[in-house]
Amino acid sequence: MNMISTSSIGITCKICIDIFILISISCTVKCDPPEDPIKCTAGGGGGALKNCTITNSYGAFPDRTTCRVAEAFYPTTEAELISAVANATMAKRKVKVATRYSHSIPKLVCPDGDINNGIVISTKYLNRTLNVNASARTITVESGVTLRELIREAANSKLALPYAPYWWGLTVGGMLGTGAHGSSLWGSGSQVHDYVIQMRIVSPGGADEGYVKVRTLRIGNPELDAAKVSLGVLGIISQVTLNLQPLFKRSVTYLTNNDSDLGDQAMSFGKEHEFADLTWHPSQKRVVYRIDDRVSSNSSGNGLNDFLGFRSTPSLILSALRTTEETQESLGDIDGKCINGQLSTSTLRTLAYGLTSDVIGYHNRIQASGTCLDSREDLRITACPWDSRVKGLFYHQTTFSIALPRVKNFIQDVQKLVALEPKSLCGLDLYNGILMRYVTASSAYLGKQEDALDFDITYYRSKDPSTPRLFEDILEEIEQIAVFKYNALPHWGKNRNVAFQGAIKKYKKASEFLKIKQIYDPLELFSSKWTDQMLGLRDGLSIVREGCALEGLCICSQDVHCAPNKGYFCRPGKVYEEARVCAKVNMATKSTQQVLLLSD
Repeated sequence: MNMISTSSIGITCKICIDIFILISISCTVKCDPPEDPIKCTAGGGGGALKNCTITNSYGAFPDRTTCRVAEAFYPTTEAELISAVANATMAKRKVKVATRYSHSIPKLVCPDGDINNGIVISTKYLNRTLNVNASARTITVESGVTLRELIREAANSKLALPYAPYWWGLTVGGMLGTGAHGSSLWGSGSQVHDYVIQMRIVSPGGADEGYVKVRTLRIGNPELDAAKVSLGVLGIISQVTLNLQPLFKRSVTYLTNNDSDLGDQAMSFGKEHEFADLTWHPSQKRVVYRIDDRVSSNSSGNGLNDFLGFRSTPSLILSALRTTEETQESLGDIDGKCINGQLSTSTLRTLAYGLTSDVIGYHNRIQASGTCLDSREDLRITACPWDSRVKGLFYHQTTFSIALPRVKNFIQDVQKLVALEPKSLCGLDLYNGILMRYVTASSAYLGKQEDALDFDITYYRSKDPSTPRLFEDILEEIEQIAVFKYNALPHWGKNRNVAFQGAIKKYKKASEFLKIKQIYDPLELFSSKWTDQMLGLRDGLSIVREGCALEGLCICSQDVHCAPNKGYFCRPGKVYEEARVCAKVNMATKSTQQVLLLSD
């Protein structure tokens, strides 16, 4: 059975990938634009929309709940934003801010309380560049400006934001809210918030202040270190001023090696190359090193980064690839996943990882991409690969940073797991492996505490929350090894609930952040049950129920937290014995163990 399914599925996927290569090379982008994450059924007074739901760009929160709000506001100026916050404060309504594409996986956008009372304020139309000072090398923008727009406006003045995430669709406010970053140990590091020199933030005020308070925070004000990474609980960022650098060129080369010495290489590689990152394929025992450095602006080349994963993709191809993976999961066809994973990685190599033309180019053309945003309505014939309106990618993301001195041991623990189960991480290759990016210690209270390496792991998620993945236990153990054994910090905008357990205790100035939170929002209008749980102010982060461990909502302590009816039981980890994971158990073996226990 497995041999037949592996062959046929592999051929199907090979055809899909071959078609995708042809489309990627020959076609211009004609893609349905990502939809607004807020949907409302009725209009209201004062520019508000009523009876709304809000989700993230993937169409599902970690607990799969639907977030409902009474109203949504779309201010177009700071004055309108101030008015919206004042009105909400006067009425004591719960408030959350939403970005243009809502890329955060956790429920940061969902307000608490009565669904007839909560509101969402979108920064979609707060998207203007207010000032570019070429001599001072600064740019001031509204918080709804996307990374793509920021990069473009800076480049128009021969300036550059030196480090940033790789996806164009993030907004300035969203990047600051979750601590988004690129990859570098050089300069001030790769986190966008470490280049903020001024910020205006709109928060609730007292009656004598008109129920709203606008603060301008500058370098030297300790409150800026709280606001630079705030999870949206201090208010709504209105404007941000960032430090820039003169525009420069970069040279990018990809080198693939065996991963036998990855633990040692990971410690030093980021110090050798300014924009270094690594992509690890553990089951293939390979790692792709991105050798990426500044070069003279006189160097020949006008290269462009157009990463495949961020291009528009035919919906039929997306559906075929998803159906293939679902079939492999249901059949237990791990060989098929390994074959298709190798096809995926070879496709990326064939297309030079999305680099077109030369491997030397200006920074603004290389640092990020996202051409599926360059889109027009085409009845969803094409879409961004994760667009929830089509049958495409649907996945978990487990993303954490481990302090550099502990990175080698973590990598070796993962390699030990792979030695025990060599094919267990083949599925990661369908999502381009484990992306590893360098980050530095930050002055932000909720920023990185030490120089670290960030591990970004994307993997299959079933549409049925009660259905376990192939090798469910291995990824659960990796998650727990990172978070509990090596004290990893979570990415605030990604992850399942498990990664946030006890996280706030890992931040040295968490108490200072909470003091400022109380000053800015004493009524806790911008707080929610979810953010309180993340910040350690409320219990309930672990949602204990049948099957909860399968979705990372809990760590299993009983078999019922897994899927015993499908052969998955709660067991200790293979390498990290303190871990508790949902492992597939051979029923014959389980019956023998039960007989032995009874005989004792």
